[in-house]
Amino acid sequence: MRLPFKKILAPTDFSEPSYYALDTAIELAEHFNAELHLLHVVPPLHVVPVPVNVEVPLYESEMREAAERSMQELVDQRIPKNLTVFASVVWGDPADEIIAYQREKGIDLIVIATHGRSGWKRWVFGSVTEKVVRVPTCPVLTINTPEEA
Repeated sequence: MRLPFKKILAPTDFSEPSYYALDTAIELAEHFNAELHLLHVVPPLHVVPVPVNVEVPLYESEMREAAERSMQELVDQRIPKNLTVFASVVWGDPADEIIAYQREKGIDLIVIATHGRSGWKRWVFGSVTEKVVRVPTCPVLTINTPEEA
């Protein structure tokens, strides 16, 4: 493990658990005077329930635009202005894209939420965190969310 961390990645799905992990990433970035990288991955349609009579290209375009708006709001509302921030929205398998981003950008630390313990959210998001932790990239700090978040 290399200290101090210079590039910290905080993947987000715009959920409260991911915001809880983001708060930790912000604190670490401030402490180490590190770059903060935010990444949202728009999942493939086979993971997201899609209405039956929908135009897929239009639906994908709207999903990406909504994600980009959410990312801008996240930066504007939650990130201290003194931090160097890079925010990206990409399309694909969340775990694979997080790992690819880490390798491409030379990220020193990933701070990621463990998410809920029940239902489909645990299966989707928990498996993302599990895969990111299993693939040897860089240190991964998993953040358990308090029950009320």
